[in-house]
Amino acid sequence: MTTLAEKPVEAPEAAAAAPAARARTRRRWQRAVSPVALLALWEAGARAGVIPEEKLPAPSLVLQTGWRLAGDGTLGEHLADSLTRAGIGLLIGGVLALALGAVAGLLRLGDDLVDPPVQMARMLPHLALLPLLIIWVGIGEELKITLVALGVFFPLYFNVYAGIRDIDERLVEAARTCGLNPWQRLRHVVLPGALPALFLGLRLAIGAAWLSLVVGEQVNADRGIGFLMMEAREFSQTDVVVLGLFVYALLGLLSDVLLRIVERRTLTWRRGLKAA
Repeated sequence: MTTLAEKPVEAPEAAAAAPAARARTRRRWQRAVSPVALLALWEAGARAGVIPEEKLPAPSLVLQTGWRLAGDGTLGEHLADSLTRAGIGLLIGGVLALALGAVAGLLRLGDDLVDPPVQMARMLPHLALLPLLIIWVGIGEELKITLVALGVFFPLYFNVYAGIRDIDERLVEAARTCGLNPWQRLRHVVLPGALPALFLGLRLAIGAAWLSLVVGEQVNADRGIGFLMMEAREFSQTDVVVLGLFVYALLGLLSDVLLRIVERRTLTWRRGLKAA
């Protein structure tokens, strides 16, 4: 027979885990209230005739259109092309931003040579470079990918640079005193210290990538969500145009949520201020 002494004692961390999980679930539902309320008001206004259907169709009609285009494969084909462009542009711009941001942040010579021209270039809105990019790279796939890469580069570069430069120098000196070589200091001090800024830069960069893709796919495109929207505009298919906007918004939201999950699991050691 099991005695009282033999009963397992629940750890304080395990006891606190259940209330924390319930709180997170409650917050997710709370965050969904305002979007659902806006959609309900939109639907009610469209059905009551307050919102003209030819100007802004009801969410239910947009959902029906999306279901129809998904059923015949049209939406999936255009979505795959858009995701491909965004992925390639994100990879190119991200690699360049990480490399140049690390060089400028870690090396004094790199800071002197790399950061000044990047600081000058960031004053120019990258979407305003569209006419010049058309001259340089044409109006094909290269233009779309270049726009996405430029949108990704600047926010990621500046956050990587700032994340490295904001590391407390005393931590680096302490690591050197403990006998860590340069590679070990980079791995155990610099990289963990710069990770919060890196994740922030990634979130901003992904948002800029979708914004750039919206513009790029409306220039001489023959496939993609942007092309689908432009073609629908020619035939006054407002429901398809709104559907394209919904797709872009959902892609941005999904990518941000996934990045938040990765950030939370990677930065488990970080304890920031939480809203009351």
